[in-house]
Amino acid sequence: MEWSADGPDRVFFGDNLELMRRLPDGAFRLVYLDPPFNTGKKQRRRTLKTTRVEMAGIDADRIGFGGHSYRTEIAASASYDDRFADYWDFLGPRLGEVWRLLSDDGTLYLHLDYRESHYAKVLMDVMFGRENFLNEIIWAYDYGARTKKRWPAKHDTILVYVKDPKRYVFNAEDVDREPYMAPGLVTAEKAAKGKLPTDVWWHTIVSPTGKEKTGYPTQKPEGILRRIVQASSNPGDWVLDAFAGSGTTGAVATQLGRRFVLMDANPEAIEIMKKRLPEAELG
Repeated sequence: MEWSADGPDRVFFGDNLELMRRLPDGAFRLVYLDPPFNTGKKQRRRTLKTTRVEMAGIDADRIGFGGHSYRTEIAASASYDDRFADYWDFLGPRLGEVWRLLSDDGTLYLHLDYRESHYAKVLMDVMFGRENFLNEIIWAYDYGARTKKRWPAKHDTILVYVKDPKRYVFNAEDVDREPYMAPGLVTAEKAAKGKLPTDVWWHTIVSPTGKEKTGYPTQKPEGILRRIVQASSNPGDWVLDAFAGSGTTGAVATQLGRRFVLMDANPEAIEIMKKRLPEAELG
């Protein structure tokens, strides 16, 4: 695997952990991750208690970012049927690589199923630091099957963390605007311009009959990625998507004048991206 910031957009096939380890530090202004959570296996969940080590002579088994040392204890353990293997074993090392790959003013968007976001938030606070938490974005949609036994679940969660809370990029004026819900309460000028989206995004899923549809089961709509790329990168910046799926991040990056590196371990995803992003070089 070879990659250069002066080279072409790239699509890499393989394990994203190994692929990310071969990329240089600080190469990306923006990283978007949409990890899979569907193992279908019985797992054992460990409840971990981490204690920051301040005194000399106390052994630490985990080093956090910033060089701080922690001692980890297993507080409880229970079997469970989950849609995700183990956050520390699977997601943790990948988030560590993402932190390394982000530029000092870079931003990570971690897109999650609503059933997993609270576990990941704890993990992210440990790895990135709570002071680097920027937003919890709720993507709400209204499509698909509905249950009558509870409130229908119609949202995803996107956790947003920055590398440095004093240096990150956020282009508020570049983001697509939304209409005011009560335009009569603002000036005519503001009503015509629209407002900056809040942390709740109402946006439909990819239409089964729409032009965007690739047939990939977890495809995300371009409108969601467009906001992310507009806000947290500049033209010419490199964007990384390590669980690229159908390649929506690459398609949006191209439309907005950004460069991209996409990764996926699914051959079906690679074939779809080859068709959708013919200008990209396959690694």
